Amino acid sequence: MNLPIENVSENLAFNLALDTLKIGKQALIFMGTKNGAEKLAEEIAVKIKTSDDALQKLAQEALESLPSPTKQCRRLNACLKKGIAFHHAGLTAKQRSLIEENFKKSVIKIICCTPTLAIGIDLPAYRSIIKDLRRYTQHGMAFIPVLEYLQMAGRAGRPSYDKEGQAIILAQTESEKEQLTEQYILGEPESIQSKLAVEPVLRTYILSLIASSIVSTRQEIFGFFEKTFWAYQFRDRKQLERKIGQMLELLEEWGFLQDTKKEFASADEIDEARFLATPMGKRVSELYLDPYTAHGFILAMQKASKKPLIDFCFLHMLSSTLEIRPLLRVKAKEYDAVNGIVNKFGTALYIQEPNLYDEEYDEYLNAIKTAQFLKEWIEEKDEEYLLESFSIRPGEIRSKIDLADWLCYCAIELGKLLEINHVVKELLKLRIRIQDGVKEELIPLLKLKGIGRVRARRLFKNGIKSIGDVAASDVVALGQILGKAIALDVKKQVGQDLEKEKVPENKRKGQISLGDY
Repeated sequence: MNLPIENVSENLAFNLALDTLKIGKQALIFMGTKNGAEKLAEEIAVKIKTSDDALQKLAQEALESLPSPTKQCRRLNACLKKGIAFHHAGLTAKQRSLIEENFKKSVIKIICCTPTLAIGIDLPAYRSIIKDLRRYTQHGMAFIPVLEYLQMAGRAGRPSYDKEGQAIILAQTESEKEQLTEQYILGEPESIQSKLAVEPVLRTYILSLIASSIVSTRQEIFGFFEKTFWAYQFRDRKQLERKIGQMLELLEEWGFLQDTKKEFASADEIDEARFLATPMGKRVSELYLDPYTAHGFILAMQKASKKPLIDFCFLHMLSSTLEIRPLLRVKAKEYDAVNGIVNKFGTALYIQEPNLYDEEYDEYLNAIKTAQFLKEWIEEKDEEYLLESFSIRPGEIRSKIDLADWLCYCAIELGKLLEINHVVKELLKLRIRIQDGVKEELIPLLKLKGIGRVRARRLFKNGIKSIGDVAASDVVALGQILGKAIALDVKKQVGQDLEKEKVPENKRKGQISLGDY
């Protein structure tokens, strides 16, 4: 099928976007990177001359999704005014929702996006334009899987919106066109692989099964896994049993399982020995935490209990988990600075530094950078600063904060079982700071509903540093800091319901000043 597209630019995706607008349709343009999606959206938006009130309102909503809009928010605002958007994991949840809903309403005509929009979302895209079929991996640039291409192509011509659709791959040369046709149009989708083959999933699953009393003996455990899709793919029973056996030994070594086998038991007795989850193992299972992470937390907190308690070292502990990945990557120009942080804390860190030549060393440095980002967040740096300093966008900031919050909660729960109360106390304070992005001095004020990092800092700067200070403060002064409604609500929270006080008899209701309350 030949499409008569006007070539106004060397950028094929740009030409197709303008043609889509010309024929009165909508399109998704899949890009390989967040920066690429933003840049193309801006280029398309510049070519559009008209706007309307609905787009102006939408653009303003997206801009105000954060208390302090970032450069990314302003770029999105400019695009949305023209009915064009970019969409990726770096946007806030509210911004992503606004874009998706307004695309469904045909308010937005073009979305330049990463593959995050390819799965599970039903949108009225007549065209799905796939610009980048290669992605940077740890082994360099590589083709994306055929299954991923099919997901992106499948966004075009959804039955609930269109009778037909066009999925378009962009190729620069005839040679590339032939290669991509062979690889994707005629290519076979990859086989689906069981996730149980991944060690973190397997050890988590085994602990969960035993902690839930679904299985307890080796034979029951093997029998359960023999019925799984993983076993069907694996086929080799002995190898399967060996792998499960290794996981059981690890879980026992880490103190999450105990078995009832005697020290000198026969083979039959060993097979019939019952595995039981220890109290620590049960809690790890209840938290849905990877046992490997839990073991790392336990070792780190035991080490912390004998050292000075430092917030950065705890943040590094949280950043050294598999759950919080992908980590912020250390760029070549940052290498010396990040190593400087490692040298600064030295043996104070609760996670041991690997050898410089170990494969894990780069990930260790990435965890240091991620911990530094979290440290800046709890030091009350805003999203604009974090975007400029760490190249981490608002949506990614929120995702990392939510993960760090959950991991901190898990560490607290394990710390309670270890009975290291002074460590738990520090982690409880750190968790509040992670949730709200504040210095420790603001924690008392955060107990008040409606008081976050910005209002708490405002109160603190005006000498109101505790709940007692709030109770003792004049409501007029509070109103000047927080606004009348918030001031009255805060006073009510500290037991001073000023709205219910009797209206002075010598004044009409309309004459009452804030001071009268």
